Amino acid sequence: MDSLQPPGQLSCWPGKRRHRKTKTAASAREGIMTGIIRVSILAVLLLILTPALSAGAEDARPEPSPLELALETAPVEVDGQVLFRVRGLSSFPAERRAEAIRERITKVAADTSFSSAGLRTEPVDNGTVIMAGATALIIVSDADAQLEQTTRDNLAALHLLRIRQAIDDFRRARGTEALLRSGLYSAGATVLLALGIAVLLLLNRWLDKAVSRLLKSRVRAVDIQSFELLRSDTIWKALHALVLAVGAATIVISVYAYLQYVLALFPWTRSLSNDLFDLATGTAERLGKSAAAVIPDILILVLIYYVARFALRRVRTFFDAVEHRRVSFAQFEPEWAIPTYKLARILILAFALIVAYPYIPGSETAAFKGISIFIGLVVSLGSSTAISNFIAGYLMTYRRVFKVGDRVKVGDVVGEVVSVRLQVTHVRTNKNEEITIPNSQILNSDVTNYSSLAASQGLILHTSVGIGYEVPWRQVEAMLHAAAARCAVVLAEPGPFVLLTKLGDFAVTYELNAYTRDTQRIAKTYAELHRHILDVFNEYGVQIMTPAYEGDPDEPKVVAPAQWYTAPAVPAVSDDRADR
Repeated sequence: MDSLQPPGQLSCWPGKRRHRKTKTAASAREGIMTGIIRVSILAVLLLILTPALSAGAEDARPEPSPLELALETAPVEVDGQVLFRVRGLSSFPAERRAEAIRERITKVAADTSFSSAGLRTEPVDNGTVIMAGATALIIVSDADAQLEQTTRDNLAALHLLRIRQAIDDFRRARGTEALLRSGLYSAGATVLLALGIAVLLLLNRWLDKAVSRLLKSRVRAVDIQSFELLRSDTIWKALHALVLAVGAATIVISVYAYLQYVLALFPWTRSLSNDLFDLATGTAERLGKSAAAVIPDILILVLIYYVARFALRRVRTFFDAVEHRRVSFAQFEPEWAIPTYKLARILILAFALIVAYPYIPGSETAAFKGISIFIGLVVSLGSSTAISNFIAGYLMTYRRVFKVGDRVKVGDVVGEVVSVRLQVTHVRTNKNEEITIPNSQILNSDVTNYSSLAASQGLILHTSVGIGYEVPWRQVEAMLHAAAARCAVVLAEPGPFVLLTKLGDFAVTYELNAYTRDTQRIAKTYAELHRHILDVFNEYGVQIMTPAYEGDPDEPKVVAPAQWYTAPAVPAVSDDRADR
């Protein structure tokens, strides 16, 4: 029994009420919410609300005294009402001591022959005992009074008043009149609950029909091009389920409130009612504190979002001006504007993500860090080729290797550049085949660009023929010039020219070079040039051949001076040999 414990070993004190202070902060936003104004307003809100929320959180959590932290206490509760709290010892925990005191108070209260006015206090060594007849209910020691910062007699008097009130309430709650009144209130609450559930069901059905009339005809399927992500009936079923869930949640909340109210009407179940109430309020309090704790972080994330969006818009406006030549730099090509903007956008978004990461709710949890490490590992292991292609794409852009529409040769692939992306380049060949080439491969290969100088200086097309030594070289050159002149796409200025590239064992190799600016018809131009060469040589009876050696001819394979200018060759005035 508690009365047998040595004085000064146990303590009890009235329950304390905690007052929570709440602070509110309000701010007004006026004017046009665009650009710098929105960012400035968010910054002001952040500066105003963050200290207020922090101060409110500090006020809501009063610092416990060192004694409260060191002592384990438990409430003495009778019929759901906390009378006071008591502390315990390692050999006699506070919960067991509080339960023993509660049982003694309940036993005295159940004895109607004892009047609550008969409660008294009796001093003992270093303590005061509260007595109910011959029953000792609790001992109040000097140590207990020191913990409560009051005198022992005052603390004992307060405990006596609380116990007397608890005994009176205990007997009053179990009276016939009180129980009859509680039963009537319980029946009324049951009727109201049934009516409320019926009304809620009707309202839910009406709301479902109203939503069906307003939204069902407007719900459309969510698709990407021809791929349907969500069908319209699936979206409607989700909306219908949401309406039903709202109705069910409302009914559950109503039943929960009903149980808490009805259980509180009867003294035997009042403690259970208090548990239900504490469960609801505790959950709401935890949610509220969690929300209050993340509000400053959310405000910072919103601020970072608007700052990043503002920066992206300003950067995009600037590079659009560079692309359209409204802004120009000496060593910066307009074609570089969009790739540079994309690179700047990646850097801005990466910087914003790095700054925002610590403020993301849950970023400090082990699960979040584990997922982040896993994603980083997967990206680092699987993106080496992608990163090399990405870097190669930008290096190609700034080196001006080629642009869309150019005629190029990459390795063995010859075709027109269709598109240049960060990872790959698409080339369409003469056979209308589209070939995808990784940018890293292009950067490590020899690239021939037929279009880069064609517009300004012209592209030289060249072809070779082998003619025997018996045909005058002047006649061959004249025939090759005539064949080039018949091609429509061959430029007259600068004109074509012929080179003698080799004096072979059995033939002379002539190379015809002709200028053109049409790089998209190179194959067709070569075919046309070859056709005209065949026609011209056939017209003048000259064979295009490279005979193999079988034996010495009867006559030497030389050209007589009289045949040097055989048609269509024309003697040149400055030719000394012609004068001779």
